[in-house]
Amino acid sequence: MAEHSWLTDFPAMDRSDLVAIRKTLDGAYRNFSREYGDMIEGFFDPLLSFLIWFEKLLLASPWWAVLLVITALVYLATRSALMSGATVIAFLLIGYFGMWDNTMRTMSIILVCTLVSIGVGIPIGIAMARSDRVQAIMTPILDIMQTMPAFVYLIPVVMLLGIGKIPGVIAVVIYAIPPVIRLTNLGIRLVDKEVMEAATAYGASAFQRLYQVQLPLALPTIMAGINQTIMMSLAMVVIASMIGVKGLGQPVLKSITNQYFTMGLLNGLAIVVLAIIFDRVSQAYAKRTQKHLGDNSHV
Repeated sequence: MAEHSWLTDFPAMDRSDLVAIRKTLDGAYRNFSREYGDMIEGFFDPLLSFLIWFEKLLLASPWWAVLLVITALVYLATRSALMSGATVIAFLLIGYFGMWDNTMRTMSIILVCTLVSIGVGIPIGIAMARSDRVQAIMTPILDIMQTMPAFVYLIPVVMLLGIGKIPGVIAVVIYAIPPVIRLTNLGIRLVDKEVMEAATAYGASAFQRLYQVQLPLALPTIMAGINQTIMMSLAMVVIASMIGVKGLGQPVLKSITNQYFTMGLLNGLAIVVLAIIFDRVSQAYAKRTQKHLGDNSHV
């Protein structure tokens, strides 16, 4: 007796109809790419110019000058001599093992992606905090962005813009931006209502309440979102190298395809070092900000 399965009774779409739908969608996206690809690429030209300039600046500057600036920024953010010393040692080892140029390329694209994510994500987070309707629209979009496999982002971006720095930036930003949006929204919504009522009673406008009350009080939460965005940007470095983004990801990808264990290990460790430095610096800055706000609240 043949085994009966519920799958045999399930109404399946005709294969020819499915193929027709796929061809229609593929054709529509190809036509969109041909018609608007150059215009969209032109829109990102200023960002590309800035990224190229910043990368050249890091590569052309003397290593000691770059290291001095990085160490100074780390100390200003953390006020920790230990963290500053660890940063110096880490970057000296990166240079010693011949990974300085790729590290500078990776740092340039990560910093640009983080700036773009902050510039786009914080306004969206503010809009979500101020409107339940915007939050209802954005939440499922953010869910899709966070659960979609990272490789899937590359398909439409490469079809639209080809390979290079800008497609890589767009793919990284799409992957990394949800945390800063979500935590900006959360941080503003968690601001004490009594504080907002007091600000309103003192005659503060909506703009003043946002920029002088809500954003400063939500800053530690927003900084946590920025921290996660940086971590996710670094996680995307190797995948972005598949579409021509130069940096530490390309040697890792090369080591995978050619079984170069040492190359992959060293460049992977360099990515880990960058992640740890960015993580500790952003967390220390967030804690200092929170402490500063707490001290002011007692005044």
